[in-house]
Amino acid sequence: MNDVLLIAGAGFVGGTMNAIAGGGSFVTLPALITAGVPALNANASSTVALVPSALASAYAYRKDFQGLEGVRFRDMALLSVAGGAAGALLLEFTPQDVFKILVPFLLLFGTLAFAFGRNAGVFLRERIHITPRMLLISQFVLGVYGGYFGGAVGVMMLAAWSLMTSASIAAMQPARNLLNAAMNATATLLFVIGGLIYWRETFILFVGAILGGYFGAYYARKIDPSLARIVISGLNAAMTAYIFWRTFGH
Repeated sequence: MNDVLLIAGAGFVGGTMNAIAGGGSFVTLPALITAGVPALNANASSTVALVPSALASAYAYRKDFQGLEGVRFRDMALLSVAGGAAGALLLEFTPQDVFKILVPFLLLFGTLAFAFGRNAGVFLRERIHITPRMLLISQFVLGVYGGYFGGAVGVMMLAAWSLMTSASIAAMQPARNLLNAAMNATATLLFVIGGLIYWRETFILFVGAILGGYFGAYYARKIDPSLARIVISGLNAAMTAYIFWRTFGH
């Protein structure tokens, strides 16, 4: 029962975080590992469970959807799917012991990207301007990362897009959720075929995440984005420190 409450609560918090600013896997992945799911399977199961919450958030944002300047959304979606598939296959061929060691460092990278990625995008926007082709290439690379691990991939997408478009973050949120769901849905299919999913834990996580995703999207417009990012960044850092301790401290 304790594990059920832990996973369901992590799903709700993770879905809410994804809807507001991203970073939900920083909560769901440690929760699954704490509940006894092996790291690689926990990563795959977390990805599967968070896909519906991304779709729920995209639906809640549907009236705000806009395309991206200079590129066709269809091309971005296709590259997200291709990258997600490549990342998922790469994960499936990663040994369990190797991935267990990689997880803390992937979380650390994602934590830093979440905390500083958007500011880095603004900083770079003042100095460089990327072409539509470069944006498409970067979307494929982000798809690979999203399919393999995915921590803070939504923030990375917003940072990359900010180098090319002047659209507001709010205007880009629906596209972020849709493309995040596209790459993760592709990875999900391959994870299911590969037998990586712990279904009981995934279903519990799924229920919490889809409720949290809709809840977060509904209230996101009422929350100070800067404050939300500070709180989520602090939570991400705490979860990363916990996984470092769990992996190397005992």
